[in-house]
Amino acid sequence: MSTPPQNPHHLAWLDQTIGVLRSLIIYRRPGRQRGLQHMYAPFIQSGDLVFDIGAHVGDRTRAFADLGARVVALEPQPQLLPWLRRAVRGRPGISIRREVAGPRPGTAQLQVSRRHPTVSSASRSWVRSLRTRNRSFEHVRWDEEIAVPMVTLDQLIAEYGLPAFCKIDVEGMEAEVLRGLSHPISALSFEFVASALDVTRDCLDQLAELGTYEYNLIRGERRQYQFADWQSSAAILAWLERHGENLGSGDLYARRHDA
Repeated sequence: MSTPPQNPHHLAWLDQTIGVLRSLIIYRRPGRQRGLQHMYAPFIQSGDLVFDIGAHVGDRTRAFADLGARVVALEPQPQLLPWLRRAVRGRPGISIRREVAGPRPGTAQLQVSRRHPTVSSASRSWVRSLRTRNRSFEHVRWDEEIAVPMVTLDQLIAEYGLPAFCKIDVEGMEAEVLRGLSHPISALSFEFVASALDVTRDCLDQLAELGTYEYNLIRGERRQYQFADWQSSAAILAWLERHGENLGSGDLYARRHDA
């Protein structure tokens, strides 16, 4: 007896549903909000402006808002936008935009992984290299490409003002986002992936052109800093080059100390 052919639209819907559920389980688990607010409280005062670049399902947008911040949240994936809006429903001062940030205004081609939306990326080169450079991504498929508007951080600053904090989590586009910034921001974070430290090195170079920053590191989705004392750019990069493969990914936090 032959097996009936599977409907490709149904398979795409199933992959998308699994992907969204995975994100909700990871980023909406109980107790997470309390930890996020504690982590961001040193950077954000009530009434501050925050940019959330790569807002995903809104866990950090919500944390920023509950600290009293006004938030501009960028998320280009249409399947995630309803969950982002739901996460911050009833909270004032939040602007949600279906865009990516980059080095110039225009349009970007977003490589979408329906089943793993956390690694959807507007960087084709990052997607291509990740499969060969990081074994944990061997099973990931990027199965759709969509055109999305691209804005720069400078454009957002011209429209909304200078943020007190900017979170950047854009899967390999972090340095490209920083190329669209010419105003020093007091504090920011950006993701690193151990197998793509060339992007991290580029980010550090971009920030060095804007001011003198010191750095700390958080592994994966933890909410505790790696170092008791904040590190120089050279020191944090040297540490990542020695130990990064054991981490996989995480976030670098930068705070300006020449203001």
